[in-house]
Amino acid sequence: MTRFLQDIVRQPEELLRVIDYLNGKGRKLLDSAAQTIRGARHIYVTGIGASWNAALSAGSIFHTGGTPVYMLDAAELLQFSNIPPDSVILVLSRSGKSVEIVKLLAKARAAHATVVGVTNFEDGPLAHECDLSVVVPVKADHGISVNTYSALAAAAAAIASITVNSFDDDLAAALTAAVSETAKRIPGWQQQLALTSWLLPGATYYFLARGSSLASAYETRLLWEEGAKLPASAMGTGSFRHGPQEMMMQEVRMAMWIDGDQVRDQDLAIAHDLRGLGASVMLVGCDIPEGASDLVFSIPRFPRHWQFLADILPAQLAAERLARLAGVDCDSFRFAAYIVEDDDRLLPNEIISSSLQSDRT
Repeated sequence: MTRFLQDIVRQPEELLRVIDYLNGKGRKLLDSAAQTIRGARHIYVTGIGASWNAALSAGSIFHTGGTPVYMLDAAELLQFSNIPPDSVILVLSRSGKSVEIVKLLAKARAAHATVVGVTNFEDGPLAHECDLSVVVPVKADHGISVNTYSALAAAAAAIASITVNSFDDDLAAALTAAVSETAKRIPGWQQQLALTSWLLPGATYYFLARGSSLASAYETRLLWEEGAKLPASAMGTGSFRHGPQEMMMQEVRMAMWIDGDQVRDQDLAIAHDLRGLGASVMLVGCDIPEGASDLVFSIPRFPRHWQFLADILPAQLAAERLARLAGVDCDSFRFAAYIVEDDDRLLPNEIISSSLQSDRT
């Protein structure tokens, strides 16, 4: 079993602890964060890498709750934005050490902005230097962000929920029940992946979603790139209809996340049309009709806007399975650093030197 898979299968257990923390010991911190955000004139939500993908779920909850926020990844916010007075920046970072996050902290201080940090580790600069720190306890992943990703997404979503409405005992109980049911489905999902022809090394993959599940679509693209070492695309399902469908050809692999409450009929119709154009389609959602696609992952029903907690799991399992089919090592990075702590180059000097030496010989 790969270390990546080990991290995936323990995820429901970690999520249950996270939910318990968010509604227990961490609740006062979440309330303080939400109160700080409510009092701000300008609200930014940011992160980098998997942490940015996790931020997308919170952004969706803010917006549907009538609280507009600026969604910018940390590199864009750092380099191309002037932060106005009376701003609050909700920053997600599993380590709190990424170079963009560290530099953004300094920029926020200079702008007299308030930083609410959501992180997995208490020893990082984000936890130490932000104005309000929410450290979500979770066992570190071996390499690819799995449990750290889900923990950040859950905590940020909880802050957004409290800001626009509430995060109460009933919601926590419903999330706990749904996550517990999700854990029971993992063996069946693994069996589906062992038998499916949807996974094909070298195929073209597109990931489409809406709402809070956009986090899952973009995170899946990153899992394909980090784990299976293969390119992929991700976008909103609505955006796909405005031009990208022109690339359709036989045997393209499409994955779609179907929301439990909104735009279901339209998205199921899009899945039907994609199959008619020759695509092999995977659907993830609850109560999806039998035969609606080539591969269906049925997840439990979650409270509204919280489906992202479970609908990433089948995609994580799929990325790990595809990596094994492709014969690549999903437990190590060839070029990327576990934490990017400088902004000098794409590749470390030793990799560049080795590549140049190979070219000469």
